[in-house]
Amino acid sequence: MGLFNRKSNNSQPANPAMAELGREYAIAQRHRDRKALNRITRELGKNPPTDADRASFEQGRKNYTDIPPAYSTRRNRRR
Repeated sequence: MGLFNRKSNNSQPANPAMAELGREYAIAQRHRDRKALNRITRELGKNPPTDADRASFEQGRKNYTDIPPAYSTRRNRRR
């Protein structure tokens, strides 16, 4: 049992491209990049995703958000 050992089903997403888009979305959320969030939202709005695509997107997003942040967001801030 490792420090970052996570139980997962290790299933491959139905659409790897949508999983990567979900991962990019999660990265943009963590870094508060509104420009990237809007770009990804527009991409999703152009082509409405199917249920399998939506599940792949959520799987990619969840895989990234499960990783804890490397540093505290409150570090070196004055109140």
